Amino acid sequence: MNRFPGPALATGLLACLIVLTGRADPPPRPGATGNPANVPYIGKSDPKGNPVRLAKATGHVSNYSEDRVPPYTLPDPLVLTGGQKVTTPDEWVRRRRSEILAFYRTEIYGRVPAHAPKVTWEVTETDPTARGGSAVMRRVVGRVGEKPDGPRLTLTVYTPAKSVAPVPVLLSIGFGFGAGKAPPKAGAFDPIAEVLARGWAYATIGYGDIQPDRADRWTEGVIGLTLKEGQRRPAPDEWGTISAWAWGVSRCIDYLVTDRAIDPGRVAVTGASRLGKTVLWAGAQDERVAAVFAVVPGEMGASLIRRDWGETLDDMAQNFPWQFAGNLQKWVGRWADLPVDQHMLIALCAPRPVYVNGGRTDQWSDPKGEFLALVAAGPVYRLLGAADLGVTELPDLDKPVTTGRLAFHYHSSGHMAVPADWKAFLDFADRHYRAATK
Repeated sequence: MNRFPGPALATGLLACLIVLTGRADPPPRPGATGNPANVPYIGKSDPKGNPVRLAKATGHVSNYSEDRVPPYTLPDPLVLTGGQKVTTPDEWVRRRRSEILAFYRTEIYGRVPAHAPKVTWEVTETDPTARGGSAVMRRVVGRVGEKPDGPRLTLTVYTPAKSVAPVPVLLSIGFGFGAGKAPPKAGAFDPIAEVLARGWAYATIGYGDIQPDRADRWTEGVIGLTLKEGQRRPAPDEWGTISAWAWGVSRCIDYLVTDRAIDPGRVAVTGASRLGKTVLWAGAQDERVAAVFAVVPGEMGASLIRRDWGETLDDMAQNFPWQFAGNLQKWVGRWADLPVDQHMLIALCAPRPVYVNGGRTDQWSDPKGEFLALVAAGPVYRLLGAADLGVTELPDLDKPVTTGRLAFHYHSSGHMAVPADWKAFLDFADRHYRAATK
């Protein structure tokens, strides 16, 4: 058996290596960073069932041991780039918030081009007896751009059948696998029924309507409409798919705030996994978002980047580069140099309510890192006169912490929202909505 590549193959491999890492020298050995004890499990799971992955550019191997988490110092959300302390809400809003937002836009998720297309919405279908008569359903189609064959966004809106006044709405960006088309089987938890029973509306859109979730599909979706003649991908500081999906969330809100059945001051957003990251980024940018329910948002969502646990920035830059700005690649292996960490993404939503959950069997997403990010966002919430998370120690399993404007639930399941999350979030948001209207 030929164990060594020939000259032509070796040259090709070297060229690929240079593209991936920007270096011509051999890649670091597996385990050069992260947890070298997990090298035998690369591509599989460790003895506790946690996925183990290798980031080739840095040799990083997934870590799940607290004694392997390196010491780190989080950047202070209330210190300006020049070193001055932020001491008033005005300084936060006018100066520091803008600094943080600008960095996320150009270096992490990518900025939306100024010539992004407009969306024109039209109600195309109404069912006054949807979901067994409990709701009125409206199908609303958004035409993206001016071309007749351009992308179409399909927003499905359910409002409680008996509502007589404008109601709050939970806008869900989902994976488009039929959610909302029919109630779950008997005995299964039905989150839409739970939302409607609370007197809320529920709206849903599939993320694939906005932008395909693939590396080789830049010329499609909304991003494709913004590329110049001959351009094959966005500029390094322009949007990846998370920014595109967040843009789509805001375009849905454009419609919802015009719907007379909806209270425009009570629009909450939710999404899971990569879409949990999306709704946090949407909430950070669009202040019409009144509350965020980020389900297992994990790395590059709510989990602290500097905390080396489970999935890392290096993993995401390698395996999902299309979801971020091209500039993210500059920060591979340089986490400690970042002027932000994900507590600052949460802080960009302040003082609005943010609920994040994590599951015990989803250590890849680092539930503890999500919790610590919420804790570290607290100073901004307090500066703006809002109650923070209220605790600094990771809570017991299945005991939601929801007393402040920040909320967290560490449940005993996996990469999902459990029924208790839906109920706790709706209670949490309702309480803050009522307080805001007094």
